[in-house]
Amino acid sequence: MTSKKTPAIFYHSNWASTLDKSDVDVMKDRIAHGANLLETHIFQFDFLNDDFANLPEGLRSIINDPEKRKKLVIFINPPYAEATNAKTIKGTGKNKEKVATQTKTYQDAKKQIGNAAVELFAQFFFRIYRDMKGAILGEFSTLKALQAPNFKDFRQYYNAKLIKLFIVPADTFDNVNGQFPIGFFIWNTSISEPFNHIQAEVFRMNNEQIDSKVISCPDNSKLINSWIKCKFVDNLTGGGKAILHYRGNDFQNQNYVYLTSAKQKTAHDSILEIDEKNIIKASVYFSARHCIEATWLNDRDQFFEPNAKWRVDQDFQSNCLTYTVFSRSNNIKSADGVNHWIPFREEEVEARDKYESHFLLDFMSGKWQAENNLETVAVDLFENTEKPEAHPLVFTPEAIAVFDAARELWRYYHKQVNSNPNASFYDIREHFQGRNARGIMNPDSSDAVYTELLDAFKQAYRNLSAKIEPKIYEYGFLLK
Repeated sequence: MTSKKTPAIFYHSNWASTLDKSDVDVMKDRIAHGANLLETHIFQFDFLNDDFANLPEGLRSIINDPEKRKKLVIFINPPYAEATNAKTIKGTGKNKEKVATQTKTYQDAKKQIGNAAVELFAQFFFRIYRDMKGAILGEFSTLKALQAPNFKDFRQYYNAKLIKLFIVPADTFDNVNGQFPIGFFIWNTSISEPFNHIQAEVFRMNNEQIDSKVISCPDNSKLINSWIKCKFVDNLTGGGKAILHYRGNDFQNQNYVYLTSAKQKTAHDSILEIDEKNIIKASVYFSARHCIEATWLNDRDQFFEPNAKWRVDQDFQSNCLTYTVFSRSNNIKSADGVNHWIPFREEEVEARDKYESHFLLDFMSGKWQAENNLETVAVDLFENTEKPEAHPLVFTPEAIAVFDAARELWRYYHKQVNSNPNASFYDIREHFQGRNARGIMNPDSSDAVYTELLDAFKQAYRNLSAKIEPKIYEYGFLLK
């Protein structure tokens, strides 16, 4: 029943198409059992290959008329197959052949939307925008079209106005794995308005609205990896004290940002060799990428080149160094070579022997500044040209609390039989926690003293993370 102010939507105004004949048969069977559609409006159609001449006449007449297209509403849940996948990126698989690169639409789309054309859903967008411009488009997809760097060409071409967006967890959908956001977008293709930002509604699986989130276009800002590659030497010379591995510019690649002493490069990782000249800068990068927890909601959020204010913030820099030294993503192991990242003097932790390296201790004491004419963290890291005096780094109360808690862990470890004087934090955790049958480090330990000390450390470390987090936004690493 409808009111005079709400016109009825007549069934003869609806069309439904699908690629597979079996799905067409299912829809026709539903019509036979009362579904509100005309059988002649159900048709098999390959949207990325077939000509619009194959459409039902009534629908074709609408698509061919620019004025009628303004009243056309298209709902799609396009396929999300692409020519690459996670295994391709990790170097353990090959590109999927004939998934997205063999369609007729792809041949035209790649000239306009670049790398985005390897994804089928982007080809749907392209053809609708090119051949059905003026229609209202409603669709489910990830947030790639708004945020992904490889969709920059797509965003330059596809200038439809984004009217509305809500976001739900990916596992809301059947047979979808992973913790990332999927949005329902409503676009008006008759209005040309390049995407800048939008405030999206956020819902849980039970339809409860929990928040709103601003989604911003990254195209007018330099991404964090462009910044680190520009500022730092990205190679392996053999003279570094650790190697920073990093990948991507977003939260979904957080697990691929880590430190190691191993002299090998993983496929598709970028690497940075860390020494006394760039340890602070590398620690700032590392902390920005890690101190905020990755969630399904921020999974595609991009990190950007920071503004200049971080360069004169001594507290922020020393907090980031502390965060990096004790991070669970600091995978430096003494078995991989000399451990240059020991944060305590031998006598502080009652080590059995002298360390092989005092690099980190010397750096924190200011020794490298005086001997190597390096910049101090208290001044502009790029503009200072005068020979600095040797000043020990100054740490905040939050960082000192982390050092104090960690020192107790080191002391307890060095009381153990056959303790390694050159042990890293990774080595210490491995010693007490052990590994399971699959070789993965256990999350817990049966040693009650160690567990108590580790819990105290974790609380201090969380407090340090909370101190760093607002600076990540203030200095522009992330957009609010």
